[in-house]
Amino acid sequence: MAAQRFKKGDRVRVRALRPKRHVRTPAYIRGKTGTISATHGSFRNPEQLAYAKDGLPTVPLYGVTFKWSDVWKSPRRANSDTLVVDIYESWLQPAERTRPARRHR
Repeated sequence: MAAQRFKKGDRVRVRALRPKRHVRTPAYIRGKTGTISATHGSFRNPEQLAYAKDGLPTVPLYGVTFKWSDVWKSPRRANSDTLVVDIYESWLQPAERTRPARRHR
């Protein structure tokens, strides 16, 4: 079983890759920041399985919760609405902490 890099409550950003092959991460969620809300264990990599490979080593799978308003700008949804997407660890990176812009003198 692969060691999990993230834990529940960690802020993560989905990598904004645009590969020209089969992937399991929806395009609409790439580049977005969310919070780990569940850990599902480790599974064979479905992106390798799609090409008849063995999918090893296994990859941790997480439930990542996003604010609806961070994903889509929809005036019909409440600000408290969320979206949960299951995402494999290879698509996740720690979210950068936002720092105030430095003033140049």
